Amino acid sequence: MRGGKGGQDRYTLLSDRLLTELRAYWRAERPRRPWLFPTRDGRRAMPIGTAQKIYYAVKARAQITKQGGIHALRHAFATHLLEAGTDLRTIQERLGHHHISTTMRYLHRAEKQVLGQRSPLDLLGLPEPRG
Repeated sequence: MRGGKGGQDRYTLLSDRLLTELRAYWRAERPRRPWLFPTRDGRRAMPIGTAQKIYYAVKARAQITKQGGIHALRHAFATHLLEAGTDLRTIQERLGHHHISTTMRYLHRAEKQVLGQRSPLDLLGLPEPRG
């Protein structure tokens, strides 16, 4: 995203599956440059309000009842990266945070996974302790 919060550009991961879908969209719609998702007349980028309306409509259609607006996707992205073992510094860069403390807010969301992990010592294959 160019010119995000604080006028800072944002870069993120793009999965092979999403790239395939975006290419199909591009071939079908041929949106006018420089926007991938323009207004109907193609003169501007899609307003955030339109994106939010689409988000809520798709969420309702999928019968997702969990609370949270479109910004929740950003939080979910960060949490999933953390749960997948991505280090905090990398997540900080992906989210464009200046301070690691901002990124650390996502830690509590991944506590369930951390609490369920085995100790690395269990992986050593040491003999069971004698009772």
